[in-house]
Amino acid sequence: MLSLKSPRDIAKLRTSNVIVAEVLAILKEKVQPGITTMDLELIAEEECKKRNVRPAFKGYHGFQHCLCTSVNTEVVHGIPSNRVLDEGDILSIDFGVECEGFYGDSAVTLPVGKVSADAERLMDVTKVSLDMAIEAMRKGNLLKDIAAAVQRHVEGNGYSVVRAFVGHGIGKALHEAPQVPNFVTPGLDLKLKPGMVLAIEPMVSAGDHEVKVLKDGWTAVTKDASLSAHFEHSVAITQNGPFVLSKL
Repeated sequence: MLSLKSPRDIAKLRTSNVIVAEVLAILKEKVQPGITTMDLELIAEEECKKRNVRPAFKGYHGFQHCLCTSVNTEVVHGIPSNRVLDEGDILSIDFGVECEGFYGDSAVTLPVGKVSADAERLMDVTKVSLDMAIEAMRKGNLLKDIAAAVQRHVEGNGYSVVRAFVGHGIGKALHEAPQVPNFVTPGLDLKLKPGMVLAIEPMVSAGDHEVKVLKDGWTAVTKDASLSAHFEHSVAITQNGPFVLSKL
C-alpha cells in the first residue's frame, strides 16, 4: 500500500535521515587502512546511543548489526567483523535509524586510503547515477524515469546495474511500497506525486550484474568477483522537486 507523507511526516523523516547522515560522516573520517568493519560497527552503535535512536537494521529479519559493511566484491548486506581494511579496498557502509517512529536510510561507498583509478571511476559513476535518479524525482514523472536515469548512466559507462536488489519506499517502516528498481522493467508506470518518499540506491558492478549470497545468509557478492559500489539517499518528492532528506 503506497502512503503519501504529510509535511509533518517529512519533517520527522528529515530528522531521522539527518542523524543517519551525521553518523555516516563520522564513520567516513574513521575509514582508513588498519581499521576493522567491527570497529566501525561499534562507533555507529555508540552514536545511536548518544542520540537516543534505534539502529534500524539491528534485529531486522534476524540481522544482528547496526551497519551493513560490504568490501570490494561484496555488493550489499556485508556483516561487520574483525576483517581489517587494507589500502586500496573500497567499502560500502549502509546505515539506518528509527527515530520517533520514522526511519532514515542512506549508504555511501568509500575508498580505503589510495585506491585504483578503476575503483575511483566505479564509485564516481555510481554516485552520479544516484544524482541523476534524484533529479528525475519530480511530480508527473514515472517510477520508470528514476530507473532509466540510473541504468542509462551506468550502462553507458560500461558497468552493470545489479538487479537482485532494489530501492524502496520509506516512512514508518524501513521498507515500504513501491519497490524502485535501478533498471527499466515492466510495471514502472506509477506516477510520482508530492508526498512520496523513496530510498534510491543504485548498486553497480564493474562486471556482470549477477550476484550470489554467501553461506552467512546475508552477504551478497558479485558472481564474477568484480568490484561493486553502492550509494543511497532517502528522498521526498515535493511540489518544488526532490528534497534529499539524508544529506547534511
